[in-house]
Amino acid sequence: MHLKIKTLIRGVSKDRIKQGFTKQLFLSLNPPLPKVKLLQFDGCKSGDVVGLELNFILFRQKWVSEIVEDDEDEQVWYFIDKGILLPFFLSFWEHRHIVESGESGSVIIDDISFSTGFLITDLFLYPLLSLQFLYRKPIYRKWFKTP
Repeated sequence: MHLKIKTLIRGVSKDRIKQGFTKQLFLSLNPPLPKVKLLQFDGCKSGDVVGLELNFILFRQKWVSEIVEDDEDEQVWYFIDKGILLPFFLSFWEHRHIVESGESGSVIIDDISFSTGFLITDLFLYPLLSLQFLYRKPIYRKWFKTP
C-alpha cells in the first residue's frame, strides 16, 4: 500500500527544515497512541538507525529502521528509512521523508509504502496510518513556524 501526505510550511526554507529534523522533532511527532519509547536515534543520514518500542498497553513491539539513502540538491532534500525489525503486523515498511523548496516556502512530504502481507489487513491499516501521519501536519507547522 502507498500513502502520501504533503504539508506546506509557508516562509520556511528547505535548509531550515533540514536543520530541524532532530530527535526532539521526532519525539514530538509521535501520536498519543501507541506510546513510543525511543531506544535509538542516530539521525537522518545513510547508515543511521532509529529504534523504537511501541507500547500497545497489552503488549510491546520493537521497531527498528535504517536510513538507507539520503541526498540533497538546491530544490530537494530527502532521506529514506526502511524497516529492518518491524512489529508483527507489518512485513514491509519504507518511508521517504522529502522536503521540497517552493515559491511560498517548503513542502514536507511523508511518502510511505507498507505491507502487512495481506491485502485485507493492508486496507484495515491504511486509515489508521493515514490518521497517524495527518497528526503530524500541525506539529510540523508549529515546529517550523517563523519567529
